[in-house]
Amino acid sequence: MKTTNGDTAVATPEEVLQRWWGYTGFRPMQREIIDSILAGRDTLALMPTGGGKSLTYQVPAMIFEGLTVVITPLIALMKDQVDRLRSLGIPAVAVHSGMDARKIDIALDNCTYGDVKLLYIAPERVATDAFRARLKQMSISLVAIDEAHCISQWGYDFRPSYLRIKEIRQYAPAATFLALTASATELVANDIMHHLGFEAPHILRSSFARPNLSYTVRQTEDKYEQLLRIIRGVEGSGIIYMRSREGVEQLAEQLQKDGINAGFYHAGLPSLERSMRQDDWQHDKVRIMVATNAFGMGIDKADVRFVVHYSICDSLEAYYQEAGRAGRDGRRSYAVLLASPSDTPRLEQRLKAEFPPIDDIKHIYQSIAAYLQVAIGDGKDASFVFNIYDFCHREHIYTGKVISALKLLEMNGYISLIDENDRPAQMMFCCSRDSLYRLNVGGNDMDLLLRTILRMYDGLFTHFRTINELDIASHANLTPERVHELLAVLWRMHTIRYIPSSRSPMIHFITERLPIEDLYISPDSYQQRYKIIYERFNNMVRYTTNDSLCRSQLIERYFGDNEARECGVCDICLKRKREGLADDSAIEQRIVNTLKDNGLSIKELAAVIGGDAERVVRCVDKLLRKGKISLTERGKLQIIE
Repeated sequence: MKTTNGDTAVATPEEVLQRWWGYTGFRPMQREIIDSILAGRDTLALMPTGGGKSLTYQVPAMIFEGLTVVITPLIALMKDQVDRLRSLGIPAVAVHSGMDARKIDIALDNCTYGDVKLLYIAPERVATDAFRARLKQMSISLVAIDEAHCISQWGYDFRPSYLRIKEIRQYAPAATFLALTASATELVANDIMHHLGFEAPHILRSSFARPNLSYTVRQTEDKYEQLLRIIRGVEGSGIIYMRSREGVEQLAEQLQKDGINAGFYHAGLPSLERSMRQDDWQHDKVRIMVATNAFGMGIDKADVRFVVHYSICDSLEAYYQEAGRAGRDGRRSYAVLLASPSDTPRLEQRLKAEFPPIDDIKHIYQSIAAYLQVAIGDGKDASFVFNIYDFCHREHIYTGKVISALKLLEMNGYISLIDENDRPAQMMFCCSRDSLYRLNVGGNDMDLLLRTILRMYDGLFTHFRTINELDIASHANLTPERVHELLAVLWRMHTIRYIPSSRSPMIHFITERLPIEDLYISPDSYQQRYKIIYERFNNMVRYTTNDSLCRSQLIERYFGDNEARECGVCDICLKRKREGLADDSAIEQRIVNTLKDNGLSIKELAAVIGGDAERVVRCVDKLLRKGKISLTERGKLQIIE
């Protein structure tokens, strides 16, 4: 094997780690994952947030001779990692929607013919014909899939674009696949491996325990008072999560009135302003960030001391991810959920509103097509900027209902919603060059615009090209507003397909627009989504109302770790300590004495012992781990002699 500079290969992952990153050792599970990859074994790695998952594919990338392709939905993460790798002297590139076609071509050429070791792409790019053609020319050793839970319809953030990743195997049959996620139940984990075409199931599971993170649920009618106590009682920076944009702004304003250095963040803010707000918080210019769930993906701030959820999450997966942004430096930190008796029925009502009847889904499809001016029979393989909030305002439809409808339309193969960052403008001509020359509209400005565009860009008659509206305006001596206006005229005339620069999501039509009577929503997919939503909801409610089981233990068991131990620092564990219930030795001894006479099931044992059944189960778990008792094939507990 060769390193990037052609020297003899470094013998061990530790030497690679020391040479390129300056670290002397790996974190728990990193070495096991790397060994599995180097052995050529497809691997699903379950690592908690902040566990150092990037090194699990970056180190093998420096050992393998070929290219490592990293698939991630986060453009900001791509840019950050590429910048970091380049600063270390490691050749890496990212291909994303913010680049023009020429830059993309150069980047992919370097991956094919140059010395690039890591290529970062979004999952949507895998499905493009242009990228697939390039894959055939690349020597790919490893494919790393970040946020792999997005591939599963049972996952909390299902994205249909992830389903196409498996097709990379057609072009790189020798490549090893590494799937990475911080949150996956057993059902989701199995689904991930199935959809990625693992030859054999192989999971490496890091502990989901966060020993330094104290989980707490506070039942209260006065959330704001509780919030102030937390902010004033815990030093350092924090994040407060809420659902609505309006609520985020109002809460931040109230905190500021009470002398708290707080800012707010949500997806409705302009791109530049979002970046500035995040930067201010990262550099401690703002202590508290009040935000929707748009804040946090890709954030790398180690010293967050607390995360407060002012609203209940839809799922334990989402809660674990967001709460896990606290305490990544290993110091004591707090994850607090503020709950009131009205929260659960309110959340259930909102979930019902987000799960529209099939007829409503069909009407939303029709309304979206009309909003985008896509005629029946038109639109196949075309993408359109879709301002979902403007659409919902115009149609008087709840945003959550539209998002859920879009998910079901995706699952049924009609349209897909693509949410990308900093999207540049794109255009192509829908007419011949001769037809364009005969065009007589818009006067001298239109003529000047068209001549400028044809001079600056080639290939516009065969495919979409990324254009820069500001550059066009400068070269044509027109205002940017006038350029936008003229391009819109050409678009309405069906002379061009035009996608303005935007951060808005995009709707991609997989098929042509269908009449409403031809639209078919599979009842199976509908019921499946219903089941997924309500299972997650019920698990979140159980967490919120739990008053007996260690919260960390409950979360870990949810993710499949049945050997999870009590954390000792959550509100439940601390309550037991205060009440003198932490020492289970007396109950353990009673269990042992009871089982001396004959074997019993857990249910029978709990009935005999009496008291708190959860506590009896906890003690049984401890005795099983200690090897003092065993479970027979008939489900009976017995003493180990």
